[in-house]
Amino acid sequence: MAAWVPCLRWGWAAVNFGRHRGLSASLARKPPRAWWLSVKNGKPQYTWERSFHYQHEGCRQKTPLSFLNRPERPSLAYKRLKGKTPGVIFIPGYLSNMNGNKAVAVEEFCKSLGHAFIRFDYSGIGSSDGNLAECTVGNWRKDVLSVLDDIAEGPQILVGSSLGGWLMLHAAIARPEKVIALIGIATAADGVVTQFHSLPVEIQKEIEMKGEWSLPSKYTEEGFYKVPYSFIKEAENHCLLHSPIPVTCPVRLLHGMKDEIVPWHRSLQVADRLVSPDVDVILRKHSDHRMKEKADIHLLICTIDDLIDKLSTVIP
Repeated sequence: MAAWVPCLRWGWAAVNFGRHRGLSASLARKPPRAWWLSVKNGKPQYTWERSFHYQHEGCRQKTPLSFLNRPERPSLAYKRLKGKTPGVIFIPGYLSNMNGNKAVAVEEFCKSLGHAFIRFDYSGIGSSDGNLAECTVGNWRKDVLSVLDDIAEGPQILVGSSLGGWLMLHAAIARPEKVIALIGIATAADGVVTQFHSLPVEIQKEIEMKGEWSLPSKYTEEGFYKVPYSFIKEAENHCLLHSPIPVTCPVRLLHGMKDEIVPWHRSLQVADRLVSPDVDVILRKHSDHRMKEKADIHLLICTIDDLIDKLSTVIP
């Protein structure tokens, strides 16, 4: 049975699905390595000092852009830091690129520790080659596996945001020898398929006839995403929540309870389906889908730090 652990100081609650001390115990034990503790008005204040270069972009030494050339598949744009293992790979959300706040923040944290890190653009997105209109969940799954197989070295922690959380689960299933931990941010497992099938049948038929679904979103200037019907049908081949998810590594699922795109209950569903004995769901009461505010990124970095600390003791 899951145990709720209130953490009023942080504004989140954790659901522990495994027999281990977990993140809340880690936070009580020590502050993360890249964070500083001070006291203001009698209350503890936690501040992440990302480094001078991160705070002053004009002075920051930028990670060079590289390309992975693949026979018969679009080239993938990526940025890579070499360093210690376990490495960390950031997997972005739907139509998002590698330059988001969370991806850059995680890169700076890994740089501060000397750990390896990779961020990349899916085919058809950002600086990568490919036609977005032809992209599918299956194609982007292959992109993630290409990054794991052809760029990453040694064991990896995958950090997946939204759709990236769905894809990280697939990557862990396909490459269990290389993926040793997962961190999902608003994990959208089966997301677009579940949303589509929750619509009235007559609207589903209308979308099928039009060949496109105008999915409302406050995160675009137009106020909606244009999702091809073919994308939805192909995505049905990659649904995971209908059966146990054969992932056995440690998993941390972060979710905002103000998420209007992927309900936070989805993370509980994923946790319930995972066969791993080491799963935590961490909910932030006032966070939205993107979880990119300072406190959200603070929690993400704490979670990565905890897993690196945990896994470094077992990696030879």
